[in-house]
Amino acid sequence: MYQQFKKPKILNFFMVIFTASLLSSCSSLSSLQFWQGEKDEYELDEPRKLENISNNKKIITNWDISFTGENLLGNFIPSFAGDSIYFADSSGNIKSINSISGSINWKKEVSLLSTGISAGFGILIVADIDGNVIALDQNNGTELWTSNVKGEVLAPAAVDAKFIIVKTGSGELIALNKDSGEIEWSYRSKLPALTIRGSSSPVIDNNMVYATFDNGRLGVFELESGYPVWDGAISYVSGSSELENLIDSDSSPVIEGGLVFTTSYQGNINIFDIAQKRSVWQSESSSFYSPLLLRGLIILVEANSNLKTFFSKNLEKSWSSNEYLNRSLSNPSSFNGFLLVGDFEGYIHIIDPLNGQTVARKKISRKPIMKLISRSNNFYAIDEDFNLFSLSI
Repeated sequence: MYQQFKKPKILNFFMVIFTASLLSSCSSLSSLQFWQGEKDEYELDEPRKLENISNNKKIITNWDISFTGENLLGNFIPSFAGDSIYFADSSGNIKSINSISGSINWKKEVSLLSTGISAGFGILIVADIDGNVIALDQNNGTELWTSNVKGEVLAPAAVDAKFIIVKTGSGELIALNKDSGEIEWSYRSKLPALTIRGSSSPVIDNNMVYATFDNGRLGVFELESGYPVWDGAISYVSGSSELENLIDSDSSPVIEGGLVFTTSYQGNINIFDIAQKRSVWQSESSSFYSPLLLRGLIILVEANSNLKTFFSKNLEKSWSSNEYLNRSLSNPSSFNGFLLVGDFEGYIHIIDPLNGQTVARKKISRKPIMKLISRSNNFYAIDEDFNLFSLSI
């Protein structure tokens, strides 16, 4: 399963799905399709077969490194500083890697981890399965401090010059002192009865913290004090059952040009104006991933792996594609002006964002591609078995 459900406090979510006879033969969440959307000629749970393409670009594998554990949520991502890339797996293996050669600068072992690594201002931040947030020195991996936040952290932290911001699976947003790890402030959101197992990373911008929550809302807080400045609903519940009202936002907000771009599962893409502190545009869409802003377009990978785009200037629909329907696509990423996605069979697809045409493809793994991230002259892919690939075009 490439997206996993969180367990509610009272009912096990998998039992709810089973008793409701909603579980299909495909194990990906995107195949369940609880939301109401356009129907097409393809089976709801059948992955589209890949169409033949002309490879106009060549995808080059520069190096790859194997880690251990299971990356089922796709929440283990690399972080960067200078020529170093930092990566951690769920078994607690942390490595500093030369991003050009793939050689190991240093490595360290800690306890079992619940999410990936964050880097900034000379430190690294990881979180273990017992709710311990751990700070390490970027230069050698020396442990600087440990702070227990009494909740599992399922998304990488946001790192500031003074604060470390984490969000727990119980819906609590917490600011830690960067130097000591002491808790400076916290905010607890109200959890719905059912949520998807996963979480979004908070984003720090202009001395404000932006965070999306499992109740389908965006919250904005003062960085120094944690004071809630404003919030807004990304999506509203509209169904008659708990499953229909599942509107988790497990994607991080994207801040660009005075606007905040947000998505939610079984809900909307919603754009908020920071100055007006309110939503200014929304459109129905179900997505696990943050929208990608690229070449004048807003690009979405929907929960069923349909690709949808809007013009960023007038918010009119551009192109859409069901070429990868039900192929459990990864997050969208950009590299050299192209749109990148990975799929459940280990393929990387390079797409022209202006027309949706696939211009290159390469199978790099036998496992699902869980995350893509670009940096400088390379982009990086992480699969379900914790293999880290450095790639270029």
